[in-house]
Amino acid sequence: MRIGINSGAMSGPETTFPGLIARARKMEALGFHSFWLAHIFGFDAITALAVVGQATERIELGTAVVPSYPRHPLVMAQQAATANAAAGGRFTLGIGLSHKPIIEGMFGLSYARPARHMAEYLQVLAPALRGEQIDHQGEQYGAHARIQVPEAPSTPLLVAALGERMLELAGTHADGTITWMTGPRTLEQHVIPKIRAAAAQAGRSEPRIVAGIPTAIVGDIDAARSRIDKGMAMYGKFDSYRGMLDREGAAGPADVAMIGDEAALRKQIQRFRDIGVTDLNCAILGVGDHDATVEFLAGELR
Repeated sequence: MRIGINSGAMSGPETTFPGLIARARKMEALGFHSFWLAHIFGFDAITALAVVGQATERIELGTAVVPSYPRHPLVMAQQAATANAAAGGRFTLGIGLSHKPIIEGMFGLSYARPARHMAEYLQVLAPALRGEQIDHQGEQYGAHARIQVPEAPSTPLLVAALGERMLELAGTHADGTITWMTGPRTLEQHVIPKIRAAAAQAGRSEPRIVAGIPTAIVGDIDAARSRIDKGMAMYGKFDSYRGMLDREGAAGPADVAMIGDEAALRKQIQRFRDIGVTDLNCAILGVGDHDATVEFLAGELR
């Protein structure tokens, strides 16, 4: 199982290009397999990772995740291929639906029939990322072009998928899924078997399972849980995450966070490894000891 680090802070040095580049270089030097950038309300994640790609050499760079609605799938494919070229073939595009309050409230777009939207979106995006000619005329998109970036003939694609239909789409069209706020029981019993079955049905290779997990080495568990549930309360309110928390039997985000001492984290990491997670995407929390958490995770690389 590969271990990566998530970035995407809304404050601090990583909100500047020098800070973001320094962070990515440090994670690369420590041996982490991947560096994931959240797409929230700061940097455009694809553009930022294209820049980071020019400043790093080995580490995989991926978005976690870019919303599909605001970008035509050909535009998304072109941007991703450009970033992949800039990163020397080390870029992975992670996309997702986002959430109704963001798509309708921020962008003023309809969030009606999200699974139908993603189904059509992937019919254009997935082959476009492989450099294929696209001739598509659907309900939401017309697409007639071929994206040609010689330095990036193909770009890997992950789809944030939690519901059954989304997992079916991810397994059918993408290289895997990238999750957030989803605990090990739900991954083992729901996410992994369903996306694997869809991939097998489509004749695709076994999908990547990139699990985004809030992570921290902490001494005072109760204080850390309280801060996590307060600071990440919004994730318990979005329908998709709430559904995964309910499946897990989790009251809030703290119940799916990977927190505790080194022994506790090592046990949790092994659980993810055992159930078939291919990649951990560790979002290091602002609780506990940040540096100790990074050093511990670096020591767990295999």
